[in-house]
Amino acid sequence: MMDKKNKAAFKPKNPKMTLLRLFSYYRYYKGLFIFGILSIILASLGEVAANGMLSPIIDVFVSGGNINDALRFILIMAGFVLLIALGQYMGNRTMARLAQKIIHKIREEMFAHMEKLPVSYFDTHSHGELMSTFTNDVDMLNQSLEQAVSQILVSIVTVIGTFIMMIIISPILTLVVAIMLILMFVIIKYIGSKSANYFRNQQLRLADMNGYIEEMMSGQKVVKVFNYEERAIEDFRGRNDELRKSSSKASTFGVMLMPIMGNLTFILYSVIAMLGSFLVIKNTLSVGNIAAFLQFTRTISRPITMVSNQLNTLFAALAGAERIFSILDEEVEKDEGDVSLVIDCNGKGNHCWKVPKADGNFENIPIKGYVTFKDVDFGYVAEKQVLKNINLYAKPGQKIAFVGSTGAGKTTITNLINRFYEINDGAILYDGVDIRRINKFDLRSTMSIVLQDVHLFEGTVADNIRYGRLDASDEEVEEAAKLANADYFIKHLPQGYDTMLTVDGQNLSQGERQLLSIARAAIADPEILILDEATSSVDTRTEKLISEGMDKLMEGRTTFVIAHRMSTVRDSNAIMVLEQGEIIERGNHDELMAQKGRYYSLNAGTIELD
Repeated sequence: MMDKKNKAAFKPKNPKMTLLRLFSYYRYYKGLFIFGILSIILASLGEVAANGMLSPIIDVFVSGGNINDALRFILIMAGFVLLIALGQYMGNRTMARLAQKIIHKIREEMFAHMEKLPVSYFDTHSHGELMSTFTNDVDMLNQSLEQAVSQILVSIVTVIGTFIMMIIISPILTLVVAIMLILMFVIIKYIGSKSANYFRNQQLRLADMNGYIEEMMSGQKVVKVFNYEERAIEDFRGRNDELRKSSSKASTFGVMLMPIMGNLTFILYSVIAMLGSFLVIKNTLSVGNIAAFLQFTRTISRPITMVSNQLNTLFAALAGAERIFSILDEEVEKDEGDVSLVIDCNGKGNHCWKVPKADGNFENIPIKGYVTFKDVDFGYVAEKQVLKNINLYAKPGQKIAFVGSTGAGKTTITNLINRFYEINDGAILYDGVDIRRINKFDLRSTMSIVLQDVHLFEGTVADNIRYGRLDASDEEVEEAAKLANADYFIKHLPQGYDTMLTVDGQNLSQGERQLLSIARAAIADPEILILDEATSSVDTRTEKLISEGMDKLMEGRTTFVIAHRMSTVRDSNAIMVLEQGEIIERGNHDELMAQKGRYYSLNAGTIELD
């Protein structure tokens, strides 16, 4: 059974506003939209007019009138039929093109917006959930825009036009039809509200299941090592069962409307036939009138039945649209920095920070790599502080290492340097400039990160190295690979630097992927380097190659190292020992060993380093 929190999540938010926002995309393609609407209107009016021609045609034959009049009416009716065919063809084709253009734009907006979201958003939303929105929700929206929207437009025009014709023929019979239509709309509203809720539930359950599948697929090695298969199957079965239940309810209410509307239509048709026959006997209506009115009864009922049949698709699309718009409504990463990066500011190849001054002028501050933390406090959420009163100073060319147990705040400190997160209190200075004043793009342009978990992209080896600097030449790519000790193994690949890598570089070993990661960092030529120890899961020979590559990369740069092995931090200029978000010890290896505190215990093996 769902808890109260989940039930609240499935309640409809604002379908009306979602629909209006969705329709607002038509403004980008006004020409196509107007042409499509006009085509649909012409086709719908043509259908109403063609049905209206039944009355004079039948009356001519019943009364034994002039056959030429009948032929004239038939030719007029044939013209309307041609108008219907042409209008439907052009309208459907135009609306289909329009739907594809809108979906194309929505996808582009979603991806562009996603690239501007802060790292914190991806920390709280699973990849599977996001992929479900990009695929399932967008596909459902596409289906709805192609089919449901045009059918709804046809229905509106047809109902209005038909209703006017029915009033002209017989106000009394039209009143009967109006009463039945009101009943139909009440039923549609009731069932529709239920259906919308269940379809939203279905889309959320589908996203949850996709997220779980993505998580299990990416962690298959861990699943098998710890014999988690049966538990994973049980967890999936539970999620799949919840999806089945919600989908069953959504489908039940979705398909319920069609037979109900169909039966009500047959009842309405029978009532009109009986009342109409009575009026014909009383000479109030002609045979042609009642024949045309019965056809109008079918015509006015059909679009309502058709729309009710499309409601399940429409509600599923609205549920998906809400999730799409929820991503588009997420607040993008803020950047109020007024300090920018200047390349070669003094003609000697040096970089500078261009800092605005109060008098309207600018000051160029050479970028060296001095980094200072002053009384920095930070918490991912307001209720829990992760870092407390952090103070440190790093000079160009220095290697600063962070050691401590899991959750001590090591990675958090490096995330603050590149402004993945904003500090709560204190200041972080980069060459004396508060990093909150530096444009994020320019700030990160002066930094490189080598992570323990390497991510490579589908493409050539050269492209993956060039990811660090997109305008790098082939020669610069090779130089970076040589610096990282990656050139040797690359040249032994089937196509060398042009060898295609699969997603995440699965056709390379862990060590080879790590060497490419170092080369990618090297080609960026950063002033600041952040290393999340990259040698913890490779063999001794590869570890030596990686270490040599990182040593070359660190030369002359301010380097921050997140340490997982004590052996890798002994040559650091300064070692920061963190516990529970505070620096409890600081100094170089010899100084900390002499203190015989926590660092000494970590080296002695009495305490394990996480």
